[in-house]
Amino acid sequence: MNIRNTAESDLGIIRTLIKQQQSINTVTPERYDEYIVSGYYRHEWSWVVEENGVIQALAIWWGGREDDEPFSVDGLYFVGDGDPVPAWSALMQHVLANRPADAEQPEFHIFLDADWQSDLAIAGAVKARMLAAGAAGLIEVTDRLRYEWLAEYGLPPRSTRLRFEPADNEAFVNMFMRISEGSLDAATARDIARLGVEGAAREEVELYETHLEGDRDWWRFAYDAEGKEIGFAIPSANNGGPVVGYLGVLPEHRGNGYIDDILAEITHLLAETGAVKVRADTDFGNVPMAKAFERGGYRNFAVRRVLSFPEA
Repeated sequence: MNIRNTAESDLGIIRTLIKQQQSINTVTPERYDEYIVSGYYRHEWSWVVEENGVIQALAIWWGGREDDEPFSVDGLYFVGDGDPVPAWSALMQHVLANRPADAEQPEFHIFLDADWQSDLAIAGAVKARMLAAGAAGLIEVTDRLRYEWLAEYGLPPRSTRLRFEPADNEAFVNMFMRISEGSLDAATARDIARLGVEGAAREEVELYETHLEGDRDWWRFAYDAEGKEIGFAIPSANNGGPVVGYLGVLPEHRGNGYIDDILAEITHLLAETGAVKVRADTDFGNVPMAKAFERGGYRNFAVRRVLSFPEA
């Protein structure tokens, strides 16, 4: 088994595999062509397994345009005989073995329809990828509900009890630290375990400011009528379009429905930039956030299964 990076000469078979094996792979022909130009996909971030000079398996990874290492798997493909799991496992293990020790641990994101488990072919495809990822050490499973707001649904009422003002980065770091207490978000818990509360907060601020495509000027602190800090709102965007980046309510103010006010503000701010579609994720176990999305007019349209390394 020979593992190597892809090259320009492989583009023909790569495009063929993408067209033939869409299934649960995120990549489409249009996405691949766009991302290979913009830098979200790179030949040094894609690998193949060859046997006797013939490609048997392919892994396409995604990363930010400013990143030195890829962050997540976007597609796994197989054209050999038999079980694809060993080839996919070898590809993932090869990437991990050659990854700098201080690089952020990668993840595998699988995007699925809300009713995916009722489709036996899709369920089987998910199982095979989970086995391959598990053999490489990505054994932690987090399901995230994907929500979507469309302009045709109408805007939620804007808050009349909170006001929203800009704040500097240091203020957002402090707010992230305070809001992380009791968070039901699995990724937040993993980041805190890896970096500590302050380190995780600073990484989040850097991520939203430098790695996502939303405008920094959109960020807001939320205050009540007495001027007390209630929480914050970070509307943002990724390469797929506008997103609810991050929102939170301080622990001492939870239980008062402020999450609805902050989500409504994010939706309005993004709509004012011309957004006609806004997407958002929340962990399956984060029931309060899921209910807030539903009250805010967002609809659950899909599931994102995240495979990651367990907390240290």
